[in-house]
Amino acid sequence: QVPLVESGGGLVQPGGSLTLSCAASGSMFRMYGMEWYRQAPGKQCELVATIRTIGSPNYGDSVKGRFTVSRDSAKNTVNLQMSSLKPEDTAVYYCYFLTGARGCWGQGTQVTVSS
Repeated sequence: QVPLVESGGGLVQPGGSLTLSCAASGSMFRMYGMEWYRQAPGKQCELVATIRTIGSPNYGDSVKGRFTVSRDSAKNTVNLQMSSLKPEDTAVYYCYFLTGARGCWGQGTQVTVSS
């Protein structure tokens, strides 16, 4: 299968915004929802957001109200729009299909929130 590719990470100041993207193959994108995870050094792998093919997305308590996950069918991507960023949001972010093993491994994209 074509692997997922995360992108959009970078350095942003506290209170700023950033949008991450996860590119997927068309067939897999149509079949499955996706999840975003993140992991900071010395921290546990954390589920950030879940978006299914149908229905409302779900968010972890730490990001609820600040992050928005969405599907872009034209580009076969899932986006994670992040706002009101905090230093504790600093982590490597990963995306996975809602099938098989999921967690904090792979390429990921680094998000650093710092002044």
